[in-house]
Amino acid sequence: MAAARGVFAGPIKRLLPRGSFTQTRSWCSHGSVSDKKEVRLNRLEGDDNGIVEVLMCRERARNSLGHVFVGQMRDLVSSLQHDSAVRVLVFRSLIPGVFCAGADLKERAQMSNAEAELFVHGLRSLMNDIAALPMPTIAAVDGFALGGGLELALACDLRTAAHCAQMGLIETTRGLLPGAGGSQRLPRTVGFAVAKELIFTGRRVGGEQAVNLGLVNRSVPQNQTGDAAHREALSLAREILPQAPIAVRMAKVAMNRGAEVDISSGMAIEGMCYARLIPTRDRQEGMAAFIEKRPPRYTGE
Repeated sequence: MAAARGVFAGPIKRLLPRGSFTQTRSWCSHGSVSDKKEVRLNRLEGDDNGIVEVLMCRERARNSLGHVFVGQMRDLVSSLQHDSAVRVLVFRSLIPGVFCAGADLKERAQMSNAEAELFVHGLRSLMNDIAALPMPTIAAVDGFALGGGLELALACDLRTAAHCAQMGLIETTRGLLPGAGGSQRLPRTVGFAVAKELIFTGRRVGGEQAVNLGLVNRSVPQNQTGDAAHREALSLAREILPQAPIAVRMAKVAMNRGAEVDISSGMAIEGMCYARLIPTRDRQEGMAAFIEKRPPRYTGE
């Protein structure tokens, strides 16, 4: 349990909204190449304050995981580790018909064996960092999520998908195996027998089948604007947003850490997380709101 204790080191920070901004989506198709980024943040405002989007837009390469894309994503994820203003994080693509096409095979072909191994090690580390983010994360899969693209979605807590989305760990069709966490996260998501079948065959599944397998939480018909999964992800984020933010984060810690240990140790982790919530003002507010029969007003304190 020594490792588990490290999770709770340090004081609870206030989760109050800080200064926010709204990025327009025109950056994906306008401006010079030099002033565009392949990965950016969009902080929603008004009633959606606290929901933040990770916008992916590597147009010519369908959000494939190249050096620049991965580097920018790593920097962005690092900046969010201690951002208490973010209550829910949504990963979405601005490229029509694709979430993330996986590895950049053109870049990979120029690497030596040692360079390729080092790069994949970095990808695995990035997915671990995404999985370790303290706030709930949602992947909005509007289109293809293949190989590393599906591994990115699997690193998120929740997933929404359009019916027409195509998802698969297709590495065995390229002489490889999933190397950025897919061989570990897919079995934990859909069960070992189903995961083995999908990985051994390299099969792709659509959004409707994915929800039946438990690969995604929600699947919806695609709309005319091609962002049905994103809209559903926002709907899900808006259900999470009103809840006590420290409680949500501690619930994530309890489930993630508990899944790594035996049930007895998991119960101890749950108890430690619960104890962290007892002195919070949000817990007191939750009790007061219940007694007074009104909606709670959580501040993250």
